[in-house]
Amino acid sequence: MAMILVTGTGGNLGSATLAALRAGGVAATGGSRTPGPGTRHLDFDDRASLDLAGVSTLVLISAGYAEDDQVVGRHAAVLDAAVRDGVDHVVYTSLTTAGDHLGFALAHRATERLVRASGLHWTILRNGLYAELFGGLLTWAGEGVDSPFGDGALAAIAREDLADAAAAVAANPAGHRGRVHELVGTPITAGQVADRLGVPHRTIGLGEYRRRLLDETPGLLLFQPPMLASIASAIRHGFLDATAPDLTDLLGRPGRDPLASAVTAAVAARPEATL
Repeated sequence: MAMILVTGTGGNLGSATLAALRAGGVAATGGSRTPGPGTRHLDFDDRASLDLAGVSTLVLISAGYAEDDQVVGRHAAVLDAAVRDGVDHVVYTSLTTAGDHLGFALAHRATERLVRASGLHWTILRNGLYAELFGGLLTWAGEGVDSPFGDGALAAIAREDLADAAAAVAANPAGHRGRVHELVGTPITAGQVADRLGVPHRTIGLGEYRRRLLDETPGLLLFQPPMLASIASAIRHGFLDATAPDLTDLLGRPGRDPLASAVTAAVAARPEATL
């Protein structure tokens, strides 16, 4: 029996993709460095753990949250294991084409090269930025929200739609061989999110945003402030607002409302002191 394995099922996108496959009655399992019941132990930093025996289609969820060399090295290790263990098709969750302006694009484009050179059948999903991320990056200040996005729009996409799209491709990989799908959603602005919340929106400068990231945001890793600043600049200057029909074509339905997803994330990020 053909088996699909989704990596990164300890994270949001991976777990949602696995859930979508199983909900559709597709034989699928997951892999994670912290596996749960019915999933495999896969640690991208431990090549000895990368057992893909019996897997026909691999959904490679990007292993971000590290410097580029570490991310690309992780992906290379998984692809080497896929070739060794006889995987037929790899589906890689990459970054939207417009995201070439972003500080974390290189790791995705380098991985795409590795995927194409692997000898495996492949599909690349160039995912837009999550609506949930957009909403979560708004900063509550008193009774309103601040953002560095100005009037710029993001063609945001609900994470669950990206999971459904990955599941649709993985369930029928032969129909998507050698294809690159541009998965972006409907443009939304910080002002629209604020209007839906019923609060004012104030634009802050990119310098102020970077200062807040460095001085007021505990727990950020060294690579994250420039990554987040690049997102802010790209949205503010209109580089991430383009749309494409691929998502609707894959899902056979319109995408979920990204504005609703962004608002939900913004509400969840609101400190208790401002409620």
